[in-house]
Amino acid sequence: MATRPSAVTATMQSEPLTIAMILEHGATWNATSRVWTLRDVGGGPGEGRVDETTFADIGRSAQWLAGGLSTLGIGPGDVVGSYMWNTAEHLVAYLAVPSMGAVLHTANIRLSAEQNAYAVEATGDRVLIVDADLLPEIVEQLAHMPTVEVVVVNGHADLASIERRGKRAITFEALLSLSTGGFRWPEIDEWSAANVCFTTGTTGNPKGVAYSHRSTWLHSLSLGTMNALRLGAGDRAMIVVPMFHANAWGYPYAAFWSGAEMVLPGRFVRPPVLVELIERFGVNFANGVPTVWNDVLRYLEEDPGHDISTLDRLVVGGASAPTSLIERFEDRHGVHVVQGWGMTETSPLVSVARPPRGSVGGERMGYLASQGRVLPGVRIRLVNPETGSVLPADGVAVGELELRGPWIAGSYLVEGDGSEKFHDGWLRTGDVGTLDPAGFVRLTDRTKDVIKSGGEWISSVALENLLAGHPDVAEVAVIGVPDERWDERPCAVVVGRAGAVIDPTELRQWLMGQVLRWWLPERWSVVEVLPRTSVGKVDKRLLRALYADGKLDVTHLAGGSKAGRGDRMPGGTEVLEKENR
Repeated sequence: MATRPSAVTATMQSEPLTIAMILEHGATWNATSRVWTLRDVGGGPGEGRVDETTFADIGRSAQWLAGGLSTLGIGPGDVVGSYMWNTAEHLVAYLAVPSMGAVLHTANIRLSAEQNAYAVEATGDRVLIVDADLLPEIVEQLAHMPTVEVVVVNGHADLASIERRGKRAITFEALLSLSTGGFRWPEIDEWSAANVCFTTGTTGNPKGVAYSHRSTWLHSLSLGTMNALRLGAGDRAMIVVPMFHANAWGYPYAAFWSGAEMVLPGRFVRPPVLVELIERFGVNFANGVPTVWNDVLRYLEEDPGHDISTLDRLVVGGASAPTSLIERFEDRHGVHVVQGWGMTETSPLVSVARPPRGSVGGERMGYLASQGRVLPGVRIRLVNPETGSVLPADGVAVGELELRGPWIAGSYLVEGDGSEKFHDGWLRTGDVGTLDPAGFVRLTDRTKDVIKSGGEWISSVALENLLAGHPDVAEVAVIGVPDERWDERPCAVVVGRAGAVIDPTELRQWLMGQVLRWWLPERWSVVEVLPRTSVGKVDKRLLRALYADGKLDVTHLAGGSKAGRGDRMPGGTEVLEKENR
């Protein structure tokens, strides 16, 4: 009898999973795919100045940029910062810097000067590539960026202002001219750092997340799959998510790799400009936070006659998308809104809301309004945030979502930062919700935003989504505020549509029958605008502070009815309407 071999050795080739592979594939086999960058807006439709280039040109420019950076002494492991909008030059840096073995730190334009200076020093940026219109901001910060040696300016600007700060200055074009061309990409360890992004918390210093070549490669591969975003060579994608935030959700790499053409709006993200770009270039795929697309919807309603019929998929994330947003885009414009969920620490895509086959009507809308189904490659579990015990994925139990996977962070860049965010090898997301047996995530709150009233949770997200469906409401945020009897109660902060008069009593009536009676807010505040964080999310921390300081004009509603049978607060106590303070 033949002896069985003790082991079988794999016969596959060993090829490092690197960004250089993405660059070479895109520049070679998707050479004719195009990139359009909006440089300036014109006085009328079609008059904005747009530059066009090809993937082949982007690939050549990446080699020239790498060569130029090497003349400045940049090599493997060195960090190059970018302070730029969504442009072709930023795309070149995305590809060139990691491919040469250096690390690209996409500095967040919307962080404070102090936070950005902290991030630059934490990563040790030696070179900063800056768009000319952003240079005045950087010049003021250079004194607090001791590691920066050279500032590269993309566009026309006063370089002397940089040199007066003791830094070398050079234009982007001049830097490329220092290269002899034909830069050869070195062999790179796929586990080495490729990019660094910083979180955008509202308090304390931001926390750095270093993505590896391997994690970026696998994340890019996942983006294009049928369960995810289906991004491919037939698409023309408008990248609205800033390239300085979580790698623009990974789209630049995935698009360059797959051959999807890109429309880059630069610094121009107002609704009229975005609608014009969709019409002008036949955009069929776009992305962005719900706030941006709510503004676009309002613009289309106030200025009808625009044709956005080419737009097929609209990917939203960063905050929960109201059902009303999904329905209005689909019913009025034939646009499919696809919701994704993730964060800086997850590269960022974790789940995508694609309804399972056979789902129709309200069931289908329920799936579309969820945070979606977890993608292959990501492990997920639901945990009781107080005890750490794992909860069942039954769609009923509510807890904090924790994650593991090849594109999920295992720590922060600075040792000791946020150690509480990592639990037993898992990333604690801070998002509270449910997980069903099919892997669909439905968020109800952030752990820091959850409203715990009388010992039970009230979902601020559910209240916000319902209120956003009212025809007079443009935006809404629900926060938990102190209450002597129930510990916390919800307070709804509402922005009305243009010309609408917001009546809190009417809005409360709107909610009746859609939620449990004890969920109904007694406190309402009507404001002109909601405060935002650096990435456009509603700043609930600031809203809670304004409430605590008495700086929100709050209406306290009081009725005479008691809760109906079954609508009881924990402990069996019936809900009585509050008295006015």
